Amino acid sequence: MRALPRLALAALTALATVAVVSATADAAADPTPITVLTSDFEDGTVQSWAGRSAETLANSTTVAHGGAASLLVSGRTATWQGPSLNVLGTFEKGTAYTISVWVRMASASDNARLSVERRTGGVAAYDQVVGNTAVTSGAWVNLTGRYTLATDVEFLRVYVETASTTGDFHIDDVTASYVPALPIQTDIPSVKDVVTEFPVGAAITGAETVTQHGQLLTKHFDSVTPGNALKWDATEPTENTFTYAQADPLIAFAKANGLAIRGHTLVWHNQTPSWVFTGADGQPMTATAEDKTLLLARLENHIRNVAAHYGTDIGVWDVVNEVIDESQSDGLRRSNWYNVAGLDYIRTAFRVAREVAPHAKLYINDYNTNVAAKRDFLFGLVQQLKAEGVPIDGVGHQVHININWPTVADTESMLTKFIPLNIDQQVTEMDVSIYTSSSESFPTPPADRLLKQAYVYRDMFALFRKYQGEVTSVTLWGLADDNTWLDTYPVARKDAPLLFDTTLQAKSAYWGVVDPSKIGTSPSVSPSVSVSPSTSTNPGTGSCAVTYRITGSWPGGFQGDVKVANTGSAALTSWKLAWQFTGGQQISQLWGGAHTQSGAAVTVSNAAWNGSIAAGGSTSFGFLGSWTGSNPVPAAFTLNGTACTVL
Repeated sequence: MRALPRLALAALTALATVAVVSATADAAADPTPITVLTSDFEDGTVQSWAGRSAETLANSTTVAHGGAASLLVSGRTATWQGPSLNVLGTFEKGTAYTISVWVRMASASDNARLSVERRTGGVAAYDQVVGNTAVTSGAWVNLTGRYTLATDVEFLRVYVETASTTGDFHIDDVTASYVPALPIQTDIPSVKDVVTEFPVGAAITGAETVTQHGQLLTKHFDSVTPGNALKWDATEPTENTFTYAQADPLIAFAKANGLAIRGHTLVWHNQTPSWVFTGADGQPMTATAEDKTLLLARLENHIRNVAAHYGTDIGVWDVVNEVIDESQSDGLRRSNWYNVAGLDYIRTAFRVAREVAPHAKLYINDYNTNVAAKRDFLFGLVQQLKAEGVPIDGVGHQVHININWPTVADTESMLTKFIPLNIDQQVTEMDVSIYTSSSESFPTPPADRLLKQAYVYRDMFALFRKYQGEVTSVTLWGLADDNTWLDTYPVARKDAPLLFDTTLQAKSAYWGVVDPSKIGTSPSVSPSVSVSPSTSTNPGTGSCAVTYRITGSWPGGFQGDVKVANTGSAALTSWKLAWQFTGGQQISQLWGGAHTQSGAAVTVSNAAWNGSIAAGGSTSFGFLGSWTGSNPVPAAFTLNGTACTVL
């Protein structure tokens, strides 16, 4: 995976994120969140919060984020000490909770983290919900992240800690909420059944193996890649102490469901504990013979243990990850690995991996290989190492791209470059960001971005299928938009880079892969759907036409899609659509516009980005609603006060 800032290094079952949103008729919006806990400390107590050690917790009126009180944590003697709250009876396995806490230092500054401690059979594990975030005494800072409990536990507590100091700090206005899950669509084609030229996989955490996520994963994908659970910090946090608590459940799930497994990654310059690069003298390693010998010995020991632990369960390994830096004259990343051991760390890693896992395909993996300079350096390195007899079986292309970059031609050049080496190629970490720069941020993903994303997926998969003899698998870096590293990288904002939206419903991006002829249609059809035709007893007399469709229906709820067409000769600069429900339906959430409802009367106004409708053009919006008894289609619509034809 591409190098992440500290904030973005999320733990196995957690992903730091901004507010969870989804938009437009292309992706189903989240229903109203249900709050399961709040702590505002306005009652003068600590509201069941407790210290993790001997620190002191007290209600304080010195500062407050909301109201008049907060919780003060003082007397800390270690950075890991801080306020914690028991959520064992509150959080349910398989439900994704959004946890929010406001933090403020009492003095000075530090980095704060939001985490969860869980215990099973007396063994503790720690999941980071939000990574290091700068906090000062001058203002409140919000830590918001998503957490899904993926295993049975006997102990579960949310807590706040700091990174560097033991200073006093306050917390306030803590909430945890979840969005009710929609059933996955069982009546749409499985990706793996349509794309048969190579296996299609997804990167997973524990959250992707339970409830609807697990159902979606097994329906659509052939293989999985544990995103963080096999990295060095997860498997050997202290020297020669190996733990597989994060990875074992993922591997077991994959085996039980017939999913192939890609191992990621044995060697990387990130997420490697500092002790790995600390010499026998306790000082940071340098390019001495003694330090090099020790470093390579640690590397060999790590690979022999981790690769041997999984044996033939893992058939592909990303042995080394992200070793190219095209800004260097020789193209080699000046990591601690390289600075101490030169290329010998790569030679050692592949040699040992081949000895321990002779059955496995061994890969060198990197990002931006569609960039000419980077792929040329990678090509040269692989060519050199193979000539030396280093057992490299394949090159992994991460393909973290966006809706405007790169071109199909650049990507094709990436693939054709390596054909002369007679090695396998795999797309290992694909996603398509809706953003084209770090300065952009959308409250909801715009329809045009999602549509463009669908065509990018269409064209890229068409290219990969064209080279099916060279490309031996494609893995998406995530399952659905509710859990993506791009929510925090390169800046914190909600992205939507995958095939399924935050409610696990198929997007146009999915249809771009499965059936491009359906791009732009409403793809979010839920299982057990009752689809109703849109008919009207009032043909209308104005210069507008409306298509109203019920695209999904389940007990007590439904999803609607409304298309508004300008059939007149003049462009519209804004619009307001009105209708009456006749069955007591109520809209709970709407995307692609803003709505009001008074009794049966509904009015939807355009969003900022879709107010203009050219003559002959159209726009659309979608919504979730509730119904009881019956769910009839509205008989008439008006646009800016004029009656429309209902199609």
